[in-house]
Order: sequence, then C-alpha cells, then structure tokens
Amino acid sequence: MDILRFITAGSVDDGKSTLIGRLLYDSKSIMIDQLEAIEKQSRNKEDGEIDLALLTDGLRAEREQGITIDVAYKYFNTPKRKFIIADAPGHIQYTRNMVTGASNADLAIILVDARHGVVEQTRRHSIIASLLNIPHIVVAINKMDLVNNSEDVYNNIVIDYAKAAATLGLKNIKYIPISAINGDNIVEKSERFPWYEGNSLLDILETVEVSSDINYTDARFPVQYVIRPQSEELHDYRGYAGKIISGIYKIGDKVTIQPSGLETTISNIEIEGRQVEQAFAPQSVVLHIKDDMDLSRGDLIVHTDAQPNVANEFEVLLCWMGNKPLEAGNKYLFQINSRVVKAVVKEIAYKLNVNSLEKEDAPEKAVLNDIVKATIKTASPIVFDSYKKLRVNGGAILIDETSNVTVGACMIQA
Repeated sequence: MDILRFITAGSVDDGKSTLIGRLLYDSKSIMIDQLEAIEKQSRNKEDGEIDLALLTDGLRAEREQGITIDVAYKYFNTPKRKFIIADAPGHIQYTRNMVTGASNADLAIILVDARHGVVEQTRRHSIIASLLNIPHIVVAINKMDLVNNSEDVYNNIVIDYAKAAATLGLKNIKYIPISAINGDNIVEKSERFPWYEGNSLLDILETVEVSSDINYTDARFPVQYVIRPQSEELHDYRGYAGKIISGIYKIGDKVTIQPSGLETTISNIEIEGRQVEQAFAPQSVVLHIKDDMDLSRGDLIVHTDAQPNVANEFEVLLCWMGNKPLEAGNKYLFQINSRVVKAVVKEIAYKLNVNSLEKEDAPEKAVLNDIVKATIKTASPIVFDSYKKLRVNGGAILIDETSNVTVGACMIQA
C-alpha cells in the first residue's frame, strides 16, 4: 500500500483544520479517546456540534486564537492508501511553516472561501506550491453552503484560479466544491451539487497517481551507513545502506561514486537480507560494489551515464526560517540528504515577492519568512540536481552551527 503525502493551505478561516477533521471523522479514522476529548472541548459551542478543527489545532495558543500556527501532521489510512496530512498555517507570518509542510508533499489542497474567491493568500500559497514543485493541486472551494451551492460562484472561482495557475505553470489541477463543516463532497459525493460531475475529495486522494511522479531515469543513492560487521562469518562484508531516492539499480550497473568521481560496478543488492537482481526508488537497500573503495556517509552512488552536478559554489532559492537575520558572510552547516558540510552565504542577489513573483532589490538582511536568491559556497563539493528537475536531490537545509536549529530551506538552482 503506497503513501500519499499532502498539505492543506489557504487563508485564515478558510476551513483547513475543519476539512481535515471532517476527513478523519467521516472516514472513521479517529480513535475513541480522541473523539471523546474533542467532544468535551466542544461542549461550550452554542450549536452543540463537535468542533472537528480541534483534531489538528492542538496547541493551546491555536485553540485560544482559533487559528493554526504550527504545521500539524496527521496520519490515517483507508483500504486503498495510507495518508500523511500536513495542515499549514494561513497567516502571512507563518510562510516558513508552509514551506516546511510542503517540502515533500505529493499533493496540495488549496482551500478557497466561496464567499471571497481567490485572494492574496491563495496566490501566495499557490506560488509556494509552484516554487516547491508540488506535482498535484486540488483547489477545494469551501463554504459553498454559504453561497447557496451556486454553480456560477464556483465557475467564476475556477476561471480566476486557472488564470493564476497558468502564470505559475501549475499542472494537474482538480477543482471541487465542498462544505467542510457539513461534510459535502469530502468522503462521499453530495447530492447538493447535482451540477458537479467529479469525484469526492477522498476519491481524488485515493486515486491520484503518485508513482508516476518518481524519477526512474536519474539514479541517486545517498549512502546513509556503511555496514562492516568484521566478524568471522562476514570477514570481507562491506555494504552501503540507504534509500534509493530516484532511479533503478541493477547488478552489473556501471556506477560513479560522487563527489570523488571514482567508477565501479554494482556487484550485489540486498533488500531485508535477501539478494535481488534490481531495486528502485523509494526502496531501502544495501548496495555492494565490485572494487574496494573508501565510501562514507554522504557519498552518492549514481549511474555513470546520468551524472548530477558536483560543485562547491551554487545558487539557491532560500526561505529564511531563522529568528536571527541572514547576512552575506554568515556561516552555517549545509545538509543535502545525508551529506553535511560547512558553508558560507556569499551573496544575496534579490528578494522574491511571493505575492507577485517580482524580484525586488537585494536586502542587506533576510529576515524571518523572506524568500531570497543567494549564492552559497561550501567547504567541500556537494552533489546535487536542479530542484525543478529532481527535488529529492535538489532540496537542502542550512543549520545554525551553534544551536543546531534549521534556519533555511534551500531549493538549488542549476
């Protein structure tokens, strides 16, 4: 059973948390103790209805303010698929949380309030979805019950959003009219929308094809751990454990170890202790190579005929997540997959306006939630692909050396 990772995003009070609560409630994915807890917390509501948003708005500050501050993750499954949901904040000052939640999402549900249509925050979150190269978009037009389930209102919003999506290059977009609070078109198709011919939201989530989003052409295997038992039974055993992030590996494949550039051949492949002839993304495996070479955590095993970039200076689109400002000359740790190296931010080229995608003059400092184009230089070479081409090997983070806090999310440009 495969896993779909998706994120919900939209303006404040568009109903993201209620949507997730309804999805969990109607698909019977809530534990009895969870249900009893939210029933107790909902008793002070005038209408007596269960406040499903409490399932994701877990922080006390969120409950008091009625908004989502942090990214709330929820896990559930149906007979067809497993799901990991990230509920992203709607407020403009929590852009970094949206980036965090969307960084490895297969799909984004962007909520639009039917009363207000496409607004600034809708565009902002759509721009971030475009920057993060999220493969699938579902535009859920919520609160349709407050506009009398009007087909005209729905169609006008679809037209407006389609114009914005075209400028951003968003593809694989589905539109759906819903009422999260009433459960219309969430798990089951609603009879209140006779003019809507599409599927329910859960049907879309269960059937969207995610395996086709995996790159099986450019083989990338970051070494996580070197297995060397050095026992009498396994005296010469040396295996390289990790997860194939893209591509296919077969016994006999010609491969290159990067960043050293040494060439060798795959001699054996193991999955859960069994030898196999081939393995592919996203399987976790142990690879063996023919020649005796010095490999360590962070090295990348790639096909010789499909090479990534190797450099120690490159440009990134960077979402700043630190409380201390980013300035040119600041030093950090740079991590891409399992490789960690020391780095310095050489230059900030410009600031990206996430409401319009316009390039603004380079600021002296990048502050919390800013997205900037920057040049980074690392102490030793890193191996990467363009984020647009292969985001599993084009995304990286900056880490504060003193506190070990992640302060920047990087999308490498190449």
